Amino acid sequence: MNSTKLEKLRKLAEKIDFNDSRLNQHYREMEETSANIKPYAGYSTLLRAPQHTSLKELEIALIGVPFDFGVTNRPGARFGPQQIREVSSMAEGPMHHESKIIPSQLCRFGDYGDVNFESTYNLDQGIEEIEAYYHKVIDAGVIPISAGGDHSITYPILKAVGRENSVGLIHIDAHADTGGPFNGSKFHHGGPFRNAALAGVLDPERTIQIGIRGRAEPHWDFSYDSGMRVVHIEEFYQMGLEKVIEEARQVVGDGPTYISFDVDGIDPAFTPGTGTPEVGGLTPREVQQLIRGMRGLNLVGGDVVEVAPPYDPSGNTALVAATMMWEILCVIADSVANKSN
Repeated sequence: MNSTKLEKLRKLAEKIDFNDSRLNQHYREMEETSANIKPYAGYSTLLRAPQHTSLKELEIALIGVPFDFGVTNRPGARFGPQQIREVSSMAEGPMHHESKIIPSQLCRFGDYGDVNFESTYNLDQGIEEIEAYYHKVIDAGVIPISAGGDHSITYPILKAVGRENSVGLIHIDAHADTGGPFNGSKFHHGGPFRNAALAGVLDPERTIQIGIRGRAEPHWDFSYDSGMRVVHIEEFYQMGLEKVIEEARQVVGDGPTYISFDVDGIDPAFTPGTGTPEVGGLTPREVQQLIRGMRGLNLVGGDVVEVAPPYDPSGNTALVAATMMWEILCVIADSVANKSN
């Protein structure tokens, strides 16, 4: 390499500021607040967000729900929020690389901690405690993004989120989760959206379920009978990603919409750490694109559920969940900013 070219490279390497002025502002603020904590030090939080004990300071609350009383087979999702926090510490940088969204510059968000359960044995009581907790969040005018926990938690969350106006739903999963009572209870992870529709907080005609597959199909009659749009995994690939995004946006329209992502929607080759794995699913990349495709909708909350760390020693399942939680945060932060403008 000639000396002129080498000297030019050395001058480029001396550059301190980023090309994006928003990033320069972000990192200056971090230095001023001593918030630049190393990934391997300090307390782990959801998406490395600041810890908050008051909802008054927040527009979006990241919340853990360590609850797996509703599983029909393999337990372990109660440990999901803890591991999602742990792998979140590896995330670097404040900006979404594709959309260029910087959530911290669009709204105030933070890790609000976990739902605290008085009983670790009573399923019905646990569901009531989740609902009461989220009513307080909604009363404060805060949008919740939650880390589960099994999928039964979404029902009581929706009872709070949809209490004034029923919500539409973008649901990414292997299972439609609209089954009836099972083993003496309706509060299981295979029935939250049936429960939510019957409670009047979920509009089935503004609901789309993507990635559905497997032998549990006979349990999902309620989805079809109530008018939900069910996109089986075969149809997903026949239609193509862009067409599915287009239809999802048409289904939910401009009304309030919730995003619920179950890690078993992804093929267990990527996410083995879950209670009910189903072979033949989506890839992480496809789910990222699906969530990004919801930008601009009227988003009022979201969750990632069914991470069961005991079945995945690698931690990759939790890493996928944390990644999708970040994707959900970005599109919801953008929605919050658009509403305030």
